[in-house]
Amino acid sequence: MDMISFNDAVDGDEQTETPRQGPLWRHALWSVAVTACGLGLGWAASVFRLGPPEYGIPSAAPGFPWALLAACGAAGLVAAALLRGTAARIPVYAPTRVGFVLVFLGTRLALGFRPEPAPLAAAAGAAVLASAAYCGYAAWTHHRLTACGQAQRCPGKA
Repeated sequence: MDMISFNDAVDGDEQTETPRQGPLWRHALWSVAVTACGLGLGWAASVFRLGPPEYGIPSAAPGFPWALLAACGAAGLVAAALLRGTAARIPVYAPTRVGFVLVFLGTRLALGFRPEPAPLAAAAGAAVLASAAYCGYAAWTHHRLTACGQAQRCPGKA
């Protein structure tokens, strides 16, 4: 069994494109959990250098990372909440993976490069924008698939 089929077997709900309805506290808890996992693993991965010294991502610079972790956590929480809020209304494919990857990569890059506030804010905005674009694509696909009253592509439409 390869890793992809193992992930599909373990997380079957992630693969099904159904709205994830439920109480608000469950959506909030999901958003916090995805953000915390992404922050934690991004911080743990920042101990090591990724790639060669010439062009790889450096390990975390010395100093207190709390401001960077707070900024990454806030942006990640907004991105995860946007993904989960959209997934509660319409089917979104793999919102957990998308949210985790956005938070993890943002945290890892921020701790490795220690950007100034302006580039850090731009990166946070890019993560939220990527999340919004992913949700927009899911909404567009959902609208397009349900426009003809079926869950398939409409015949004869491009």
